[in-house]
Amino acid sequence: MLKIQNLEVSYGAIKALQGVSLEVKEGEIVTLIGANGAGKSTLLRAISRLMDVVSGSILYAREGKELDLNRLKSHQIVQLGISHVPEGRQIFPNLSVKENLDLGAYLRKDAQGIEEDSEKIFKLFPRLKERLRQNAGTLSGGEQQMLAIARALMTCPKLLLMDEPSLGLAPLLVKSIFEAIQTINQEGMTILLVEQNAHMALKLAHRAYVLETGKIALQGQAHDLRENEEVKKAYLGGLKMYLLKSFSFTKSDEKCGPAPWVFIQGTRAWVSFLIFALSF
Repeated sequence: MLKIQNLEVSYGAIKALQGVSLEVKEGEIVTLIGANGAGKSTLLRAISRLMDVVSGSILYAREGKELDLNRLKSHQIVQLGISHVPEGRQIFPNLSVKENLDLGAYLRKDAQGIEEDSEKIFKLFPRLKERLRQNAGTLSGGEQQMLAIARALMTCPKLLLMDEPSLGLAPLLVKSIFEAIQTINQEGMTILLVEQNAHMALKLAHRAYVLETGKIALQGQAHDLRENEEVKKAYLGGLKMYLLKSFSFTKSDEKCGPAPWVFIQGTRAWVSFLIFALSF
């Protein structure tokens, strides 16, 4: 469905992407992981034509034709069936939930299809229906992320680009968002997912790429990369062991400690985080 070949993108003299090649097949979830500044968000922005490409091609297969997205404008990308859920949500805070969703469907003319998609979205995210007339800026972070995803779905896309959907969310909300992504994919949506939460991303995806300083360092089946020692060390290692070592138990007094951060930050959010982390 999407094939990127030797993509080069620069910010002035800084080369953000250097010869990146990857493929997303129809029906897949493909995830792109890597450290901050590796070029993950830049890649999605290049696909959406939100920034210019120095060289290389971005080929998109639609209705038996292969189109080079570099020749198109952003609104034409949306019309082709590619929708982008940006990092930081970027909803319209002074508009209602309904108005944000209506903007997602702006280019559509099929009133019945819009209504049907709205109902699907409300089934996926019931909270949005409850807050339909509420200003988007008053929603919680998790609800705003739901709205950002829902707005993208209202364009009726074939390919969904998702940039850091778990960013800044409480652990239980992260789980909810990833369950929604899985449901969307099971209903036929192809997804290219950029995500720093490598644990969750690799559990969810079919295939994965590791991006380091603008270059593809590793690629393969997601379950294989989860077992790759380099990936474990760089992106998966240490969390569970750190949490386990934060608690020490003795047979003599059966007291736990030291874990000072648990006592200092003794909130339900931290308890949720502990349960979430140890669930891997």
